[in-house]
Amino acid sequence: MKEKILEILNDYDDSVDFANEKSLIGDHILDSFGIINLVGELEDEFDITIGPEEMTKENFDSVDGIEAMVKRLSDEQ
Repeated sequence: MKEKILEILNDYDDSVDFANEKSLIGDHILDSFGIINLVGELEDEFDITIGPEEMTKENFDSVDGIEAMVKRLSDEQ
């Protein structure tokens, strides 16, 4: 799952080493537009729904946070 998330992120911006980036939002790598695009890609790839309540820094500030959210939402559906 993490590999696919990294692939999606690299499609967004291949100049960033997402695997080693510590703060995607804090370091201004992902902005609101990037998050909206990422949400669509994640929903399509993993057949999940990411609701507005999931739009938190904790869920999108790192690859691990994104992966944890996707796993949790996959288990709920």
